[in-house]
Amino acid sequence: MRFKGLDLNLLLALDVLLDEQSVSRAAERMNISQPAMSAALTRIREYFSDPILQLHGKKMIPTAHAIRIRPRLKEVLRDLDVLISESSQFDPSKSDRRFRIGTSDYLLAVLFPGVTQEIEQTAPAIRIETVQPSDSMSSTLDQGFLDLIISPEYMLSSDHPTEPLFEEDYVVVGWAKNPAFRRRKLTQDDFFKAGHVAVELGRVRRTSFAEFHLQDMPRARRIDMNVSSFLVAPEMVVNSMRLTVMQRRLALLFAERLDIAISEMPFPFPKMQEMIQYHSTREKDPGLRWLIDLVKKHAVMDDKKR
Repeated sequence: MRFKGLDLNLLLALDVLLDEQSVSRAAERMNISQPAMSAALTRIREYFSDPILQLHGKKMIPTAHAIRIRPRLKEVLRDLDVLISESSQFDPSKSDRRFRIGTSDYLLAVLFPGVTQEIEQTAPAIRIETVQPSDSMSSTLDQGFLDLIISPEYMLSSDHPTEPLFEEDYVVVGWAKNPAFRRRKLTQDDFFKAGHVAVELGRVRRTSFAEFHLQDMPRARRIDMNVSSFLVAPEMVVNSMRLTVMQRRLALLFAERLDIAISEMPFPFPKMQEMIQYHSTREKDPGLRWLIDLVKKHAVMDDKKR
């Protein structure tokens, strides 16, 4: 789509490039290849007759023109997002809308199979695109690249509305033949003497909810392995003496196919509050409301199954 000869998709690319000041990071954030982002930067430079980003040593620095247009660019993108989202009607059975959701593989595994099955039956042209958590997820929502974030409360921005989804508690998971699981309940000594598989997310704010709280324990664990996916952690304890702390819903799901045992935490541990967040300009978006209500419906159904 063009306006005065400019491909409007390039405005999104320009915004991300100015935020990241890196072609590779901008490409990662927009989920496109680095050559594609480089090509977009070339077209942006040609249209504006300005380098936009210039190499200074090993860094890319915005030009004076880029700095001057950046605030207006963000306003334009926000206004476009509001304009597009404020449709007066939404019929899921006829809509071909694409929703982009920032969420973890844990939620994709325990919640979204039911959500996507219902969408297939009642809104077959609706498309769902999911984005894994990252350090830039909140800013991605700010700029309209995401429709929703589903995440623990502590990871969300205070700038946009949030709604509670469900509470999750944590359990200890290990190989079913691990001697520590022969007793009815794992002890604190069992927990701290074992090696652990830890899940860490992002490049800067690396800790998951469990790691965030376990780091404050008065007694340190021995972490044998760090992984970047909740779905990998239970696989890594099978045929070993390692343990991992994980969400109860996910542990129960994996217990159906892996030779694992599940124990309650051997000390008090906080519950995680999963939340839904959306941009403040999208509160009256009927399509987004439909999706939020659908996700909430399946969260309640999952609670009742447990």
